Amino acid sequence: MAAVVDAVVDVAQKVEDMILGEDGKPLSKSALKKLEKEKEKEKKKLERDAKLAAEKAARESASPDYSTDRYGNLPVNMSQERTGRIRTKIATLTEKNIGETILLRARVQTSRPTGSKKCFLILRQGTVTAQGVVTVDENTISKQMQKFASSISVESLVLVEAKVVKALQKVTSCTVQDVELQIEKLHVVSAAARLPFTLEDATRPDSEYEKDPNLVRVKLDTRLDNRPIDLRTVTNHAIFRMQHGVCRLFREFLEQNDFVEIHTPKLLGAASEGGANVFKVEYFNEKAFLAQSPQFYKQMMITSDFGKVFEIAPVFRAENSQTHRHMTEYVSLDLEMEFEEHYHEVLDVLDGLFVHIIKGLKERYAHEIEVIKRQLPFDDFEYLEKSLRLTYPEAVKMLRDAGVEFGDFDDLSTEKERILGQLVKEKYHTDFFMLDKFPLAVRPFYTMPDPARPGYSNSYDFFMRGEEILSGAQRVHDPNLLQERAEQNDPPIDPETILPYLDAFKYGAPPHAGGGIGLERVLMLFLNLGNIRRTSLFPRDPHRLGP
Repeated sequence: MAAVVDAVVDVAQKVEDMILGEDGKPLSKSALKKLEKEKEKEKKKLERDAKLAAEKAARESASPDYSTDRYGNLPVNMSQERTGRIRTKIATLTEKNIGETILLRARVQTSRPTGSKKCFLILRQGTVTAQGVVTVDENTISKQMQKFASSISVESLVLVEAKVVKALQKVTSCTVQDVELQIEKLHVVSAAARLPFTLEDATRPDSEYEKDPNLVRVKLDTRLDNRPIDLRTVTNHAIFRMQHGVCRLFREFLEQNDFVEIHTPKLLGAASEGGANVFKVEYFNEKAFLAQSPQFYKQMMITSDFGKVFEIAPVFRAENSQTHRHMTEYVSLDLEMEFEEHYHEVLDVLDGLFVHIIKGLKERYAHEIEVIKRQLPFDDFEYLEKSLRLTYPEAVKMLRDAGVEFGDFDDLSTEKERILGQLVKEKYHTDFFMLDKFPLAVRPFYTMPDPARPGYSNSYDFFMRGEEILSGAQRVHDPNLLQERAEQNDPPIDPETILPYLDAFKYGAPPHAGGGIGLERVLMLFLNLGNIRRTSLFPRDPHRLGP
């Protein structure tokens, strides 16, 4: 028995001797003893630190909390009361407000405790931010309140009462930099759960990834899957304020030019453009179609003597296109107007419209442009006060001179559009131009042929940064020619399916023209964002039907 014990002890000793040091050699007995002492010392230190932390927490919990009425979680707002107290907007804060006590609701963008007596909060409303600070004192702000402030989850909504004070130094991390908020009361209105990604990651410019490739990059699909969170970023706030701006400028110019806003059906009994790119839906006991455009109804309004009409509304295209610029639902800015002698009268109006929109975006939304550039830099959009107009044959010649094979009546592909845009930019120094006189064979059946140029039509497209953003034409307003064109369409359109449309022209219709503009494309190309999904609130494409 003694021999067995001796053997076990001997093996254990050998195992102990085999413990290796940093040099890869077995540690000596003295080194092992030293190692054990260090382990014991570290263990005692951890126990001591834990004890001190527990004693500190106990002292804090035992100390009187004289701020209980100044912080905490508010009950769910069920419209219990209406105090009438004025709420302040962060964007309005200036040094003129120093000394005032204000009330505001904002999101907690960050919460950063400094020691045991201060906690700094960045408070955000939309795209503007201000710094708030909770400072422990002997009478009003307790340590418990400071600890509560530091525990508020990012993106929670809070109600803050604070005194506006002069910032000791510029708060460069906020948009309001000369003043800060000395928080006196702090209540959580709605607590935020853990975010799928941080807004800091979602607003990081690409240049930072070049410096540190290990930084978290939020992919576009992740953003779109969690769109309500993604839309909180200052970049997205700026983008969609500018989208509002495009619609505002579009409506503003047309109203100034005596256009009437209309609202047309989106459920149709026949496909508005013909062809297969249409969504069919069940409509009681028959089939209906989602509108591909308000085309027929715009023209009917012209036959009804409204003269000039426009609409801002969604349209639907059942195109299985997996590209950066196609969606199955988008917002179309449509207009139609009668003219006296020549459809170029309409081109003149469209020219003025786009100059108004582009100029308006640059002048009225300069702040939003700078916000977007901080994350997504782009070259400023160039344009001419009198927009460039080219004919289709002129464009064909430019492409051929650049070595591109192109037939007289070929349709422009996406790639050839891009090349043409580059050639135009180099020669004319503009990112916006009009292309007139498209081949008749590549246009819809209701497009007016050009009698002076066989094979061509009175139709046009507009381009921004080498991509099409408007398609339009003089419409066929003669009922016999319109029916003939429908029957000659590829595939042919049965006149019976569009009879109400055809009938509208039988009772006298003035010559007219118009076009449809893709809202999301205009903004995508103005800002050079590279993907149309960035300018759609909740984009729809062949693979996305939510959220």
